[in-house]
Amino acid sequence: MTAPARDISTPNDWDRAGLPGWAYHSEALLELEREHLFRTHWQIVGHVSDIPEPGNYMTLDAVGERAIVLRGQDGIVRAFHNICRHRGSRVVADDKGHCRNALVCPFHGWVYNLDGTLRGAARPRSFPELDKAAFGLMPLELEIWMGFVFIRFREGPQPPVARLMKPFEPEITHYDTADMVPTAGIWTQTSPVNWKSVRDVDNEGYHVAMAHPALQDLYGASYYDEPFVDGVCRAFATYNPHAGRRWSVRNYINIAPQAENLPDNLRKAWVYYGLFPNAVIGLTPESCQFYQEFPLSTGETLLRGAVYRYRDEDRRQAAARYLAYRIDRDTMEEDVQLTIWSNESMRSKAFSGFFLSDLEYGVRTHHDHMRAVLPVLEQEHAPAENEMATLNSAMLARKR
Repeated sequence: MTAPARDISTPNDWDRAGLPGWAYHSEALLELEREHLFRTHWQIVGHVSDIPEPGNYMTLDAVGERAIVLRGQDGIVRAFHNICRHRGSRVVADDKGHCRNALVCPFHGWVYNLDGTLRGAARPRSFPELDKAAFGLMPLELEIWMGFVFIRFREGPQPPVARLMKPFEPEITHYDTADMVPTAGIWTQTSPVNWKSVRDVDNEGYHVAMAHPALQDLYGASYYDEPFVDGVCRAFATYNPHAGRRWSVRNYINIAPQAENLPDNLRKAWVYYGLFPNAVIGLTPESCQFYQEFPLSTGETLLRGAVYRYRDEDRRQAAARYLAYRIDRDTMEEDVQLTIWSNESMRSKAFSGFFLSDLEYGVRTHHDHMRAVLPVLEQEHAPAENEMATLNSAMLARKR
C-alpha cells in the first residue's frame, strides 16, 4: 500500500527565488515567526512512551513558552503551561521526571494535582479563598497522533494533527508507531544559524549526492521529495541495488531483518514526513524518530529529537537500528556544516538570493507556506524593524 495520491503540481514553471537574505537576521521578523509560526502551529513534545506511568512528565521550552506534558492518576495525558499561578515559577525544573501524586512548585510550595487543579497554596490563610479550578495550571491544547504527543501554545490556523496527516495515515499505520518505546531519550544541541537555514537544507534532497556519501550509497538512486501541500510533505527512498560501499551501509543492508510487518514497498525504505513549519517524522523498517528546530535568536537554533524502537525488538533489529543511527549521525553533522555555510551568506552584499532547481520544490513550497502566514516576506528589501509587524498585518489584511 502506498500513500494516496495528492495534488502535486509540476514545479518547472515556479518562481525560483526563495526568501530574501534579510529574513535570516531580522529581529522583528523573528518575533513574528515566534508568534505566528511556532506558537500557533503544532509542536511535537515527545511520545506517549516517554511518560508511561501516572506521575511521569516531560517538558518543552520553546520560543519563550514553557510546557509540561503530564500523565495523570487516571492515565490521561494532559498538557499545561509550566507556570505556577502564584509568581510564574516553573512548576517542574527538569526535562522529564516523575512525581508521586502532585506537583509542588519549588519557589513557594504551591501544590497541584496531576490533573492540573490546585490542591493548595502554602500558608493558605495569607490569601483570600482560592478557587481550585480557576487557580489550576493553565491548560494547553494537546493531541496524540500515532503515539506522538503534540501541543499548541496558541489557537492557530492548522487543523487537528490527525486531519493534517490524513494523506499519510494509511502508510504510517503499518509501523505501529503508537506501540514503540524510547531508545536514548530526547536529544538536543544548538547550532549557530538561523532556524530557516536548518529547514532549507532539510527540505531538499538535491544535495544528497554531493554532501551525504552514506545516504547516497544507501538510497541516492531512488530518493525523491514531494512539495509541501496543506502543511505537510513527504520524502521517500528505497535501498540502492548495489548499496554497500561504506561500512555502515554495507552492514546495515546485510544485518537488517525482513520487516514482515510492512508491505513490500516499505521493507527497504526510509520515509520522511515534514510538518510545517519545523518538524519531521522519519520512519525506517526498524525504528521511527522525530526531529525539529526552534529559534533561540536570529543566529542560534535549538535542534531537538528522539528515536523510538519496537517494543519486542530482537538483536538484529537492534544492530540495524544502531547502524542506521551511525548513518544519521554522520548525515546530521554534514547538514550542520551546510547550514552554517549557507547561513553565512545571508549578510553578504554579494548574495543575490536563492535560485532554486526544479528538485528544490520542498524549499520553495515551505517558503510559500511562510509567505502565506507572513506576507512581509514578499518584500525584497528589509522593512524598518519598527514597522515590520504593522506592515505584515496590513499585507495580511489585503490578502483576505
